[in-house]
Amino acid sequence: MGKNVVNGWKLFTLRKDGTLGSLFINRRARIRPGKWHKSESYPTKGYKHRPYWHATDSPEAPHLTKTGRAWRRVELKGVTEMERPFSQGGLWYLADWLRVEDVNTEKSLS
Repeated sequence: MGKNVVNGWKLFTLRKDGTLGSLFINRRARIRPGKWHKSESYPTKGYKHRPYWHATDSPEAPHLTKTGRAWRRVELKGVTEMERPFSQGGLWYLADWLRVEDVNTEKSLS
């Protein structure tokens, strides 16, 4: 399966009420900092089926727009690494579990 716990970065939708959500898949879900969230399968038309949390090893994803989004440092469990081009964030982590760290690790892009 891979490493036990890995630290990474994930880009989230930052809602007007301050809550976090996924960018594309299962957008209605609210991701609460400090709580472990299990990955679930949400097949979505137009997207490759990858039933895992996606994160990067640094807060960079040049292929994604920045408006209304914010990076958060995350902890990941059950991780598999996936090499992607730098233009897509470079090294991706695909994980079974995700926990958003304290909001003080925010890197806002707005």
